[in-house]
Parts: sequence; C-alpha cells; structure tokens
Amino acid sequence: MSDSSFPKIFVIILNFNGLATLPNCLSSVFQSDYPNFEVIVVDNDSKDGSFEQARQQFSRVHFIKNSSNIGFAKGNNIGIRYALEKFADYVFVLNNDTVIEKNALSLLEKTAAANSKAGIISPLISDSNNETWFAGGVVNWKEMKNTHLHHAISKNAYSTEYVSGCAMFIKKDVFKKIGLFDERFFLYYEDADFSLRTRKASFDLLVEPAAKVKHLEQSISANSLKTYWLVLSGLLFFKIHASLSQKIWMFLYTFLRKIKNFYDLCFSKNTYASDVRKAYMDFKKIR
Repeated sequence: MSDSSFPKIFVIILNFNGLATLPNCLSSVFQSDYPNFEVIVVDNDSKDGSFEQARQQFSRVHFIKNSSNIGFAKGNNIGIRYALEKFADYVFVLNNDTVIEKNALSLLEKTAAANSKAGIISPLISDSNNETWFAGGVVNWKEMKNTHLHHAISKNAYSTEYVSGCAMFIKKDVFKKIGLFDERFFLYYEDADFSLRTRKASFDLLVEPAAKVKHLEQSISANSLKTYWLVLSGLLFFKIHASLSQKIWMFLYTFLRKIKNFYDLCFSKNTYASDVRKAYMDFKKIR
C-alpha cells in the first residue's frame, strides 16, 4: 500500500522456520489501515518451507534469503539497511509469530510524529491468552536480568527503559545517530542493548498502549538453546552497559552464580546446568 503524502513505514519481519505463524503475521500487516508501508521478510535459511510458501502467497513482500541462520541482530540489520536505502521514515521490526491490529501502524506513527524526542515506540503486546506480555521493560541491574511490565501504566503513551524486539517502531533518525543492532548479540538482549544506546543518544522510549500486537511466542520454547543464549547474551549486555560500581557487583554476582552452577552440575537434576556452564565458558572468548 502506498500513499506518498504519508511517511513511509518499512515493516521488517525476520523469519526462521515460521511456517505455523508467518502467514498470519503477514496477513495482519496487509490488513493495516495505514496508507504507506512496505514489507520486507528476511529469512534466516528456514528448513520448513515457510519462506517458499510466503513468497508464493504474498507477492507484495520484498523477500531476502540468507544462506544460514545469522541471528536476530544481523538478520534484521539486512532488512534495516534495505529499508533505509529505500528512504524509510520509520522501521517496524516485528517478530514472525505476531499478529497486529488493523490500526497499530497508524497509532504508532501518530505517536511518533507527536513526540519529537521519541526514538522507539512499542505497542502493547499480549500473548496467545490475551494477557499482557509486554507493557514496558525494566533493567534489573542487581539480578542481571530484564523484566517485562505486565500492566499498562497509562491510557496515553508513557516512557519505558527498554523496548522488546518483538515489536519495535523506530524512527530513521535513531539509526543515523547510533547505527544498527549490535551483531555481537546472536539471540536475546540485542533489543535491550539497542534501547539503552537509543536513550544514551537522548531519544525517549515510549509505549503506546492503544496500539496492540499479539505475540504467539512459538519460535523458541524453554530449552537448552534458549538458556544458553539468555545467559551468554545477558553477560555481554551487562558487561557493555554496566557502570564501574555495577561491574564490581556483576563480578561478585557472577561468581556466586558460577558456584550455584557447579552445584547444579554435580548434585542437582537441573537439566540446563551444562548449557549455563557452556555460556560462561564461551563468554570468556568474546571479551
């Protein structure tokens, strides 16, 4: 859909084996009432036929096929570069396991236009049970983790510490000032890293609760791969962004976590203890 009198939005959907979710995601985007947007699907070498099916079903999508699974940050960056080359005003990074409401793009663009200092706007994200999955985020420096808020704190747009990569509506000016996603993050925490860099560049982060997205969260369930990347990417995130005093605490906290991990490996039935240990070992390689 294109009406050049409106700012141009590029919706970027990173796909990896999204056969069960990608068609519904794309269908919801094309039902949007916003009059000027394009859709890019970047495929990270899916093996389930989802790329081929979507390419046959959605002729208006620009498809990019990668030769391997290069991760969230690097995959999305390919789409972002393409969008910026095509003079995007906004980039909407969207998970392939989401469904957006018809007016979501319009509401996000309206909020972005009305708030000159806003760099990233998040919709209100619910899960498959219609319970709020993301209504804003808080960085917990003490426990070295990020926490989702599960209740909107206002009917109007409000500030947040970080925005989930599930659905990030980003002004082009942000990319010009801070660059793209940090490709050291393969999976997880790249959104929090991008959010903090955006805030450090004097942009605001907002949640627009009237814009709604449903997240089915079917891509990765709780498993060893998820555990590994959460630990490894979390260590990298807090190493990059922690202050000196926070890094001292990070050293002590990580030391205690390693002791617990050793106990879990030797004495408990913690299924993921070996994955946690591997993450700690691999983290040393990226220092």
